[in-house]
Amino acid sequence: MKKLLMVLALASVSVAGMAQDETPVLKHSVATNSFWSNWFIQANVAGTAFYGSQEEPLGLSKSPLKDFRTNLGASVAIGKWFTPGLGLRTKVNGIWGRTVISGDKETNASKYWVAQEQVLFNLSNMLCGYNPTRVWNFIPYFGGSIARNMSYNSYAMGLNVGILNTFRLSKHVAVNFDLSFAGYEPDFDGDGRVFSDKRFSMKGKDRTFSAEIGLTFNLGKATWNKVPDVEAIKALHQSELDALNAQLADAQNDRDAWKTKFESHKCPEVKESAPVIKTIAAPVSVFFNIGKSKIASRKDMQNVKELAEVAKNENSKIVVTGYADSKTGSAEFNQKLSQKRAETVADELVKMGVSRDNIEVVAKGGVADLTPVSYNRRATVAIK
Repeated sequence: MKKLLMVLALASVSVAGMAQDETPVLKHSVATNSFWSNWFIQANVAGTAFYGSQEEPLGLSKSPLKDFRTNLGASVAIGKWFTPGLGLRTKVNGIWGRTVISGDKETNASKYWVAQEQVLFNLSNMLCGYNPTRVWNFIPYFGGSIARNMSYNSYAMGLNVGILNTFRLSKHVAVNFDLSFAGYEPDFDGDGRVFSDKRFSMKGKDRTFSAEIGLTFNLGKATWNKVPDVEAIKALHQSELDALNAQLADAQNDRDAWKTKFESHKCPEVKESAPVIKTIAAPVSVFFNIGKSKIASRKDMQNVKELAEVAKNENSKIVVTGYADSKTGSAEFNQKLSQKRAETVADELVKMGVSRDNIEVVAKGGVADLTPVSYNRRATVAIK
């Protein structure tokens, strides 16, 4: 057991050093994933040292490597990351333990299990920015637990803290090395005696130190999407609008030239007319937040206003098409949401002076046309 713990500690230090030297830093904001994304499961071999509340008069060595304190066990866990930096984990560990009532490991042998609920903080992502290819992730955690000593048929509550280190092998697999400390009520090891004068101090608790090594398996979607670059999208729309304005100016010049040519013509049979020039306008997008039909940024409406002016000048119809992303919500919900988004933009066009009779509203429901999925949360405005 002593050799195992020393090997685990050395492996953690050496691999952590390599991870810090080789991992590039990549900072960007990420979009919220669905509930079913970013789950993981873990399986570990654990080495645990046990300290009892009844030890004080025994004069036993405090070394966590003594065989009368230590035993091997196992643990399994399931958890979910809600953001790149914050997650929850449910963990069960145990099997073989020690009730430290003597210096003899056979006398001390017992069996137990502990169920823990823990809050995880990925400091690597929180402090250095999210990086999907980072080799080493440093993850402190804390939580509460309930334990049962099966050999003595006793239960106890406890608190635990620890540091989880994960080392990436691939997108879905990582090696994890976990160091933890836990304190329990005195009945944890089956011997509820407390010989310390300070019953509520740590000496009055049953305690464990654990070192675990195993594998983490990331389930389903294991990464986070970068949020849409709204400014880049707006810049693209602005360039399309500038091209539209230039086209409109050319059309106006052509129209004036035709008018001048007609007025100078001497044939009395020719009646005054001007060529009808139809302006072709690029569609404009208006974006929405997830599950909402309220326009996310009023700046999007500037492009819509320019397009509305073109439509009014040409007496053209306008088609407003609403969309939702198919990754979020049911088909029925997305159909209604896309309808509401289209109606919201149509109402804005009416406020800009466009006749409701010249506006056609279409609801496309949930789609997956664009990547990332957040781009699909929109309504488009186009001249028909």
